[in-house]
Amino acid sequence: MTTMFKSIVRSTLEYCSPLSNPNKVTDIQLIEGVQRTFTNRIGGLRHLNYWERLAKLKLMSLQRRRERYIILMMWKIFHNVVPNCCNIKFSLTSRHGAVAVIPPLSRLSSLANQTLYDRSFAVLGPKLWNQVPSTIKAFDKFDTFKTSLSKYIALIPDKPPVVGYSCSWSNSLVDYSPTQWSDL
Repeated sequence: MTTMFKSIVRSTLEYCSPLSNPNKVTDIQLIEGVQRTFTNRIGGLRHLNYWERLAKLKLMSLQRRRERYIILMMWKIFHNVVPNCCNIKFSLTSRHGAVAVIPPLSRLSSLANQTLYDRSFAVLGPKLWNQVPSTIKAFDKFDTFKTSLSKYIALIPDKPPVVGYSCSWSNSLVDYSPTQWSDL
């Protein structure tokens, strides 16, 4: 049943996810609700909350998977595997390795434009890329990078916003800081 969910339902939810990544909590809750409902139907796990079911099944939240796809796309852009249509620039530093440059926004922009700017791939992609440790970004082979990235992301607590549960933090990797989590 998990294989069917992963191949049919989840693939549909994640289609084109680097470009269509919702940021509103209500939208994230709606999408996570699909996986939450599925995991609730698995026998022996009904007594667990959604976050505990994700951990038990070793699944990432759909929000975390979308952000992972964005980072994978950034690797492909950095290594010229795909076209750099957003004209994302990278700079190399000795301390942080390859750092993506976040494009500037005019201070005269309206709040609506600022929201669109913050949600765009050209801004979110570099922010997520810059959160990845330089030792992982340094991998030249995609499969090695992907495996190392997945292992790194698995260490970060994954508690997406869910209807009926309150959380006082953001689950986004952009907002992740090792000092705010006692689990690491």
